[in-house]
Amino acid sequence: MSEFDEREVLLLARKYALFNALKYAKPPAIGSVMGRLMGSHPWLRSDAKIVAELVAIVVDEVSKTGYREWESELATIAPELLEELGEKREPEKGLPPLAGAEGGVTMRFAPNPNGPPTLGSARGIIVNSEYVRRYNGRFILRFDDTDPKTKPPLPDAYTWYLEDCRWLGAEPDEVIIASDRLEIYYDHARELIEKGGGYVCSCSQSEFKEYRDKGEPCPHREESTGENLDRWREMLGGAVEAGRAVLRVKTDMGHRNPAIRDWVAFRIVDTPHPRPEIGDRYRVWPLLDFESAVEDHLLKITHIIRGKDLIDSENRQRYIYRYFNWEYPRTLHWGRVKIHEFGRLSTSEIGAAIRRGRYTGWDDPRLPTIRSLRRRGIQREALRRFFIGLGVNETDIELSMENIYGENRKIVDRTARRYFFTPNPVRVRIKDAPPTVAKPLLHPPETRRGHRTIPVKNEVMISREDAEKLKNNELLRLKDLYNIRITKINKVIEAEYTKGEIDIIREKKCRIIHWAPPDGIRVEVLTVKGRESGIGEPGIAESIGRVVQFERYGFVRIDSMKDGIVTAYFAHR
Repeated sequence: MSEFDEREVLLLARKYALFNALKYAKPPAIGSVMGRLMGSHPWLRSDAKIVAELVAIVVDEVSKTGYREWESELATIAPELLEELGEKREPEKGLPPLAGAEGGVTMRFAPNPNGPPTLGSARGIIVNSEYVRRYNGRFILRFDDTDPKTKPPLPDAYTWYLEDCRWLGAEPDEVIIASDRLEIYYDHARELIEKGGGYVCSCSQSEFKEYRDKGEPCPHREESTGENLDRWREMLGGAVEAGRAVLRVKTDMGHRNPAIRDWVAFRIVDTPHPRPEIGDRYRVWPLLDFESAVEDHLLKITHIIRGKDLIDSENRQRYIYRYFNWEYPRTLHWGRVKIHEFGRLSTSEIGAAIRRGRYTGWDDPRLPTIRSLRRRGIQREALRRFFIGLGVNETDIELSMENIYGENRKIVDRTARRYFFTPNPVRVRIKDAPPTVAKPLLHPPETRRGHRTIPVKNEVMISREDAEKLKNNELLRLKDLYNIRITKINKVIEAEYTKGEIDIIREKKCRIIHWAPPDGIRVEVLTVKGRESGIGEPGIAESIGRVVQFERYGFVRIDSMKDGIVTAYFAHR
């Protein structure tokens, strides 16, 4: 190709866009596609502006499909590029078969409800419930809320977890709240002492650390069963101050991993539990490894999926199972998933930031909570496809939200109504413009979906971004309306109505820009970067609660309308 051929450029751009999408497993980047295209075909540089416009069109189209579609199309139009990817291609996706599941499964998701579910929670909820669905098993939601001091539960979070589980298509078969079952854990603690597997230790933390680091037993380890039962009863009866005694599980003080050596099963905490029905009823609380070990047995859990960083928890819990002669569940481990846009923001950190006023609440669009994503218009099926596609393996994964947005785009693009919206609007006064009614399609190019109607007189509003690019005497097309020529650029832009067919405009490579009527509706869009104000066409008010597309702006969820102002949450482009 030695001269400009639009069709050939579009084909090349598509090949490189598909290659880029497959290489990084996310929608293609315009800059990367342009770089590959110009580097391979340097004679296109003289038409760089036109090429950039064509690449933008192709990237937008490719971004609306997903990994399997990218792979299939590239294999058809440029198999040599598929081969070039080699080892860089994305590993096979999906959940592997669950070993030992032939006789049925019981699986659980066990959060500490110190805040609502986040993207990290969603992975556990979706994957566990999906395995249960596939093997016709039982899915249990268990609240491990036995730490009223360090990670105190948030009372509303119990309900939020139930709501979000249902929304994610993961209705639990049973709900367990650990703080309701303290007496069960006390019974097992007493039985553990009687079996010689537990003892009450009065060493300070620093004292026991010295014994632990040396691999030596502390003085209380060999006290009699009777003495330990008496001291356990004293702990329960309130005769021992907080910090003066703990119940430890006897393990192996010579274990190569110091974290396994005689770990703490119960401690005394005077902080009341946030649930009003529990309050200060108890002051001896089990640590997570003990509570979870007992519950997994009582609930007949068959398979546990946990982070590979929790392997020490399994090693500690296996001592409990040996003392009680229980069979430990099968375990799978997975690596961390890091979402670039959010880093490693913890639920505790989010809660503290909300209290400081940094975020408006748990559904603030800048947060990785399910409540936030729901309000922004992210569909549950997009999250299910994304997390099921990740599979279960121990590899740490770094991803962008664009991976989720790509899945969501495929879902909402099919149904989302289109509307005009101009952020930071600037007025354009059009001389000789005839009063008319614009009738853009609700969902181009599907004429069967019908049209919107937008009455227009002699003024429109355009975005400040478009206004700043205007030039005197420039010919423009107002999308789905008519053509204008800019005559004066001022605070209010002046233009004149000019007749002309769309084809003529395209031949002159005229820009097509979006607009809204001055008497349209005020819109406030909440985004991850802040709030953006603008004017939209009146029909937006008819889509409260729906995901729509503001043309050339992005997908948003129309949240509410108050005092004539629409509030929308930005989803993604």
